[in-house]
Amino acid sequence: MNRWLPLASCLWIIGAAGCHGGGAPRPAVAARAALAEIDTHAFLRLRCALDGRDVVYTWTGAAYAFMPDVAPRHVFDLVGMNVARCLRWGDRWFLTSRELMLYLEPGTRRVLDRWTNPWTGDEVPVVHVANRLVQNELGGSLPALVSGSLATISVDVPLGYPNPLAATPELAKLDPHPVYRAGEFFTFVTPLDPLLDAERATVSDVALAWHRIGPFLPWMAMGDRTGDLVYSAQGRKLAPGEHLAPELAQAIDRVPVFRSAPACVVEGRNETSWTYFARHAAAYQRGARFPVDDTAADPPCRAR
Repeated sequence: MNRWLPLASCLWIIGAAGCHGGGAPRPAVAARAALAEIDTHAFLRLRCALDGRDVVYTWTGAAYAFMPDVAPRHVFDLVGMNVARCLRWGDRWFLTSRELMLYLEPGTRRVLDRWTNPWTGDEVPVVHVANRLVQNELGGSLPALVSGSLATISVDVPLGYPNPLAATPELAKLDPHPVYRAGEFFTFVTPLDPLLDAERATVSDVALAWHRIGPFLPWMAMGDRTGDLVYSAQGRKLAPGEHLAPELAQAIDRVPVFRSAPACVVEGRNETSWTYFARHAAAYQRGARFPVDDTAADPPCRAR
């Protein structure tokens, strides 16, 4: 049973995998068991680092449209990154991060600036994922399946909250559903011994699988059509100095705030694809290229 207890809002997007569990962290059990529990500090070493350094995950994959009575359709390829820090703030641990994901033309790796909707024929701007703040408190414990020298840790994040676009008539035309509902599902695979080594600040060798199911993106202009997007991706934790895919590097050159995570736990709400779209709806309507330039300062640091 997953003992990683979520807060009311718990994201990685491609966001924070895990939330505050309430209560004291549980100690990691002895290695080599078929089913183990890892404590907060083990997960911190897996997801980021105990010394506050920037840690980057990157992934590639595909997104598929599922609609009633028709075959699933491969609509996008994906390439993404998340840069994060784990910070001790007061007596609690927080993950603070930024994430960027680009939608690509299937099979070509061409970054899409505009996309022709195959169901409506409309050409629309592509609003890439550019979540400037994804921040959560971390705590509790997680089960780990141990097979030989490897540990597999899964984190399931069901999401449901009021659709931030539904209250604005012009934006509600793009997504009229009153409730945003989605699910993100993460699987981390790593060697067991480094994961349980409390002397390490971070675990270097980590593979990632990420799956997501959610509504059609508002910029796709699907209106009230019934269906879902299913994402399937795989990735890994980058070594220090290792380069991102050129498509991501070029996007970060345009929006350099994504080079590093916030330096502290900040005041402010998490960004999502829906809140980002709402903030930049005017740019979408005039056909701007995304991600748009974002030079605003980070919110102030939260009091310790």
